[in-house]
Amino acid sequence: MTAYIQKPWLSSEHDQDPRTATGRPLKWGVVATGGIAHSVTSDLALLADAVLYAVSSRSQASADAFATELGFQRAYGGNAESTGFEQMFADPDVDVVYIATPHAQHFRIAQAAIKAGKHVLVEKAITINAHEAQELITLAQEHKVFLMEAMWSRFLPSIQRAFEIVQSGELGEIKWISADLGFPAPYDPEARLWARRDGGGALLDVSVYPLLWPLGILGFPQAVSAVGTLTDQGVDAQNALTLEYSSGAMAQLTSSLLAYGPRSATVAGSLGSMQTHGSVNNPHELTVTIGRDGTRVEKFSPVGIGYSYELREVTRCIQQGLTESPVMPLEDSLNVMRLFDGARAQLGITYPNDTH
Repeated sequence: MTAYIQKPWLSSEHDQDPRTATGRPLKWGVVATGGIAHSVTSDLALLADAVLYAVSSRSQASADAFATELGFQRAYGGNAESTGFEQMFADPDVDVVYIATPHAQHFRIAQAAIKAGKHVLVEKAITINAHEAQELITLAQEHKVFLMEAMWSRFLPSIQRAFEIVQSGELGEIKWISADLGFPAPYDPEARLWARRDGGGALLDVSVYPLLWPLGILGFPQAVSAVGTLTDQGVDAQNALTLEYSSGAMAQLTSSLLAYGPRSATVAGSLGSMQTHGSVNNPHELTVTIGRDGTRVEKFSPVGIGYSYELREVTRCIQQGLTESPVMPLEDSLNVMRLFDGARAQLGITYPNDTH
């Protein structure tokens, strides 16, 4: 039977309530005030040992409004001398920062935070390319600060449980996996999802979620084939990735900014199969079928939106003096960016950051 990866993918703490404090309180700073920052911060407020301390934005008005709404103690906006995040990083009371800007800004802002001695949680994808990811990892190691990519789905109890089911051997040897995620996003070449300068397209923003399933079950593949539909700006409106493994197993992944899909994952093994229900990045049910019979359903109700689990991991790691997560190690983030670099080369996608 295939030797499935037990660590770093599985966490022994995944069934614990993430709201429970695990150590000294940490003062958080949040960079940006958009939708994802709002959602993640709402879950951050659930942690007993998280202090909503500071927020930064390009404008003082935006920072002030966000701080007032969500209960942050300080708000930093840009001025003629420095950006809001630079002012926040200069605040000695900030312990850890969450970076929620578009992809193309991740490297520059995370670099500044690390140099200021702050621990960092940066939204996925961690950077635009593998070169930037490697530089950030090296810098974090030199400064001995914690760094993690915000792949929140990996920490969800439902996905952790799915990996456990595979690990148990109940499904037999895994032969193929399929996963998809898609939604029609109104086309605007200046919007974050579409703008080439921001690292727009389905690959970096959407494909990370279908990709999580084969990586968590089969590991990194031996070969990747990519096809897609590009916009007139040169980013992918949708893509299909095929992953091949030396065992003969395969994975087929589809991501789209053009159409709705079932948003599900299927894991097919020699003894049985598993199907997710609810979005592939936050399933609320797993249906396990052994052979043609013996179906059972396992249901899950995440705490908050679901971000609280990754936030607990960051908090616990920092409290314990770790500089990376054993569940979301930096080498995995780097390898995903290498995989995406290869897929982009096949699709013909380049970003301005690639010239750095």
